[in-house]
Amino acid sequence: MAQYAILIYANDSAHAPQATPEDLAIHDKHAAELEEAGAVVAAFALTPRDMATSIRGDVVTDGPFVEAKEVVAGFYVIEAPDLDAALEIARRNPATQQGGGVEVRPVHSGGVITQPAEG
Repeated sequence: MAQYAILIYANDSAHAPQATPEDLAIHDKHAAELEEAGAVVAAFALTPRDMATSIRGDVVTDGPFVEAKEVVAGFYVIEAPDLDAALEIARRNPATQQGGGVEVRPVHSGGVITQPAEG
């Protein structure tokens, strides 16, 4: 089955300091639905945008890479039989109903790299 990365664009992370328990609950519900469907491979929420550090050439700056209303707030990788199925899954992300959006991209290659156990 093909893998698709779903990049979540929002004003900030769902885990920003101003987030309420209700804000988090809707995202937790969506994550649980993906897990129950067996679609999710990996999921990561990112820290708030003010914790970002960007590098362009030799210059390191605080904050997100570009000045924009929305930033990448998190991402997850799913397995789906085709792009249409991946889009249907992505369409249910709460960010799409909260003023943000998602980007769906096929995963070309890669995987989780683990460190060997010490001992």
